[in-house]
Amino acid sequence: MINSILGIKKGQTQQFTPEGVRIPATQVQAGPCIVVQVKTPEKNSYQAIQLGLGVKKEKRISKPVLGHLKKAGQRLPRFLREVRLEGGEEAINLKPGDEIGVGDLFQPGDIINVTGISKGKGFAGVVKRWGFAG
Repeated sequence: MINSILGIKKGQTQQFTPEGVRIPATQVQAGPCIVVQVKTPEKNSYQAIQLGLGVKKEKRISKPVLGHLKKAGQRLPRFLREVRLEGGEEAINLKPGDEIGVGDLFQPGDIINVTGISKGKGFAGVVKRWGFAG
């Protein structure tokens, strides 16, 4: 069963409960994701799908990745991630080029976990990182 989708953080906002309590919230633009490759236990020894999100210029993609994407016959996604699958019947129904949206996986009121990758900022000295005086 597919339990993941790719998304891009769009910003921060806040919501208020009827009692007036502020709840911080993150705005995420999730999907639609395109299935780029379907990995099967017979060929790859595990079951997974490769998802793509966004659009990237062709000149910004390396030749090996470009060949992989053109073999799948897809638009060129900005992000590529692999998602392992649990059940065998769902992977059979998917093929390269299928779109997966938020409505296909989640219903209103579902509780989800969000995992992100932070931007690397390199080494930061104490003045830059903590605001110490020089």
